[in-house]
This record gives sequence, C-alpha cells and structure tokens, in this order.
Amino acid sequence: MLKDKKNKEEIIDIKHLRKTFGDNKVLDDLNLTIHKGENVAIIGQSGIGKSVLIKCLVRLLEPNTGEIKIFNQNITPIHHDELDTIRRRIGFLFQGGALYDSMTVRENLEFPLRRNSKGMTKEEIEELIIDSLENVGLKEAINHLPNELSGGMKKRVALARTLILKPDIILYDEPTTGLDPITSKEISELIVKIQNKYNTTSIIITHDVNCVKIAANTIHVLRDGYISDSGTYEELIKKDDPWIQQFFT
Repeated sequence: MLKDKKNKEEIIDIKHLRKTFGDNKVLDDLNLTIHKGENVAIIGQSGIGKSVLIKCLVRLLEPNTGEIKIFNQNITPIHHDELDTIRRRIGFLFQGGALYDSMTVRENLEFPLRRNSKGMTKEEIEELIIDSLENVGLKEAINHLPNELSGGMKKRVALARTLILKPDIILYDEPTTGLDPITSKEISELIVKIQNKYNTTSIIITHDVNCVKIAANTIHVLRDGYISDSGTYEELIKKDDPWIQQFFT
C-alpha cells in the first residue's frame, strides 16, 4: 500500500474540471490529484457523476472546461493519435466485464495484444496470456467460454485482459457489483495484489464499502459536482457529517 504521497510522482492532476449535460451540472470545478502507486476510491450517490469523471479522464466524454494532466501531459487539447498513445497505458475494467461471448478466455486476452502489440510472436502472446491468468488465479479457465464462468470468474478474466497490456493506470468501474460478499472480498484483495505487484495507480468507482476499506489508500467524496472530502477509510468514518456517514453505515 502507498506509504508516503509527498515523495510520489503525480500521475493524474485534474484542475477546475466542469462537465454539463444541457442545464445539468454534473462536474463543477472539480480538483483531484492522484499519485503513482496509489489506489483511490471515488464514492458518492448514484447519478452524482462518478462514472462521468473517469470517462472524462480518457476522453470518452469531452469536458466543458478544465485541465486533465496524465503522465504530466494535458490531455484536453491533444489530437486522437497522441490521446491513443496515452490510452494504451490506461486499463479500464468495465462494470459488466465486457468479455466477448463468442471468444474463449484465451481469445479474449489475445484480442488486445493483436490490436496493440504488433510483431509479437505466437509464443510471446501465449506467455503473456498465461502470466495474466496466473495473476488472477484462473489459468485453468483458458479454453472456457464466458458463459461457462461464474460472475466472479468473469471479473477475474476481465481484469486479466486489462493487465495484459501492462497499464500504468487502471480504472475500475464498480468492480464488485453483482458479486456475493466472499467473491467481492476476493476481487478487492486482488486489486491490492495487482497494486503491490505492478505499482499501478488505480481509481475505483464503487458503492461497496468493504471494497473501499480493503483496496483504497485514499477515498474522495464526490458531492455537488466536486470533491468535498478526502481521507483514509479510518479518517472518513470519524467525520461528523451525516451525508458522509450514510456511505459507511
């Protein structure tokens, strides 16, 4: 887990970010800094803009105003070729896993390598696939189709596919949604394992307070379009604020 943020490189730095949909202000003067190797959780009510925030980070949504620096480069004005170079260093674990139903686990993991790692030999691709599956404890599922896997196994395969390109940043969108408490705990612990092994920087969007407690170094509370409070799990549960306490009770 991250020990000293003061000596860590800033990987993501967001300043005065605004995003509106018509008259609806979703993000309003949002500021956030995330350091290398840090697992950050973003919590807030449903529909408050958590997923909008991470989509703005990779410009799946275009912000109205503000600056987003990733790897010390402002991504808001850059062209798509430059943006794609940065996106290749960012892994996105979608809420539903987004596996291809007609492909085996091997083929699902092979797909991003074929698109982004041209010139690799068959043996190199296979080695990366095996390594990624071993990281999530699912080597034995390599020839299975997604419909042969449990919900927790699908999440693990989706994480293996995210890891296969060795991203510096991983964005987790509700990584434990729909899972039973035991499997949710396993996925949360896996997020920490990945952080420790690869020194990844992660943003976790979640409603799962146990996932936050296990996986996050820092929690940021999104309220009224901006980050209203930040701290560790232990710090935030002591806050004398009923609005914050609703997330921990």
